[in-house]
Amino acid sequence: MERARVLVADDDADIRELLSDALTQWGYDVIAVGSGREAVARITRELFDAALVDIWMPGVDGLQLLDEIKRHNAAIDVVMMTGDPMVSTAVQALKSGAYDYLVKPLNLDELRHLMRRVLEKRFLTREVSTLRTKLGEHLAEKELVGASPQMARVKELVARVAESDSPVLVEGESGTGKELVASAIHRRSARAKRPLVPVNCGAIPAELMESEFFGHVKGAFTGAVADALGLFRSANGGTLFLDEVAELPQALQAKLLRVLEAKEIRPVGTTKTLAVDVRIIAATNKDLEEAIKSGSFRQDLYYRLNVVRIALPPLRERKAEIPALVTHFLRQLNERFCRDVRGIAPDALAALQAYDFPGNVRELENIFERAYALGAHHEITLADLPDLASTGMPAAPATGESLPTLDQAERDLIAASLRRYGKDKEKAARALGLTVRTFYRRLKKFGLS
Repeated sequence: MERARVLVADDDADIRELLSDALTQWGYDVIAVGSGREAVARITRELFDAALVDIWMPGVDGLQLLDEIKRHNAAIDVVMMTGDPMVSTAVQALKSGAYDYLVKPLNLDELRHLMRRVLEKRFLTREVSTLRTKLGEHLAEKELVGASPQMARVKELVARVAESDSPVLVEGESGTGKELVASAIHRRSARAKRPLVPVNCGAIPAELMESEFFGHVKGAFTGAVADALGLFRSANGGTLFLDEVAELPQALQAKLLRVLEAKEIRPVGTTKTLAVDVRIIAATNKDLEEAIKSGSFRQDLYYRLNVVRIALPPLRERKAEIPALVTHFLRQLNERFCRDVRGIAPDALAALQAYDFPGNVRELENIFERAYALGAHHEITLADLPDLASTGMPAAPATGESLPTLDQAERDLIAASLRRYGKDKEKAARALGLTVRTFYRRLKKFGLS
């Protein structure tokens, strides 16, 4: 059975030794550090189930450390310790998320019972999470990891817009988590018990789009051997998530606009209209205002979809969240692969933070999944991240040397991805966070096909 892992942070060496010996004897894995700064360094690259933290430490004190722990991973249960108890300090610690508060000199029997309760809570929380996952009820909003000002704003908007029924437009680069935002809004809305139906608008052949969206009746066209509901009726009462909405052809855009205005559809092959009750959440990695100027996207549809706009920042603009994301993915992958990987080596974490992640959070997750698939155990090292380890930063242009244009840089990146993946276009597309259809268009654009 996996042993619970406890972080002890106390500047008193005798207390650290006492706690380490007692906790080890009780069946815990213990890491003991002498300062708040050391503790912060540990939690950013290792997994812990609980922490025993002294309030009065020089530098980063216990309350500051509690805030750092909860910001990085709210699931860690923290027990505060002090030899100089003050009611106001205890209240502040509990309000900040501490599990409990102990007064020195510590009563080891009391501590043992307290740690047993912590372990039982941890076990029950994991059991609930596992059951929810099996039942398909895992709350997607908990996947919105990050505490940066940008992500705090995103979470605030998700909470506020979920209460309404307005259309939402989610903008962001590929791999930033647009579907997670849509799922979080749906799960927190009054429609949560009805379906959330995601559709990749760039993956449906143009000739099948009308049938896919609005359904058809038997005999409407060759191959229509039975009635089909279509996406709108499948999502009736719930939410329809239109990913890559900029890829919709003009004809379908006009029909979608009519549906949003009239709240009814007409299946292919019939003149009968049917009422639908569907909330629309659309997403795009393109600048729709530029698409309007170029004539590829309807302005009136844009205004219908862009009632509430949520912009997801790319990972390169919030690199401080990489340690929290790493912890999140380690916990997920440990459960999935039945492993006990406990953290990440400092040089591997440094390599992650030096990388710009063109594929964003999805690329980070793929990097870790690949490491697990190739046998990573105990700790993620730089050797477990071979693609990252071999990725050198491009040299800055010499003084007076012109920068490449965006098209040149994009062409070079696509060509490099083809070389890396042996011309396997699907793998190259995934690595760049692009759909295969979009990737092929880029190949054609740059004459690389």
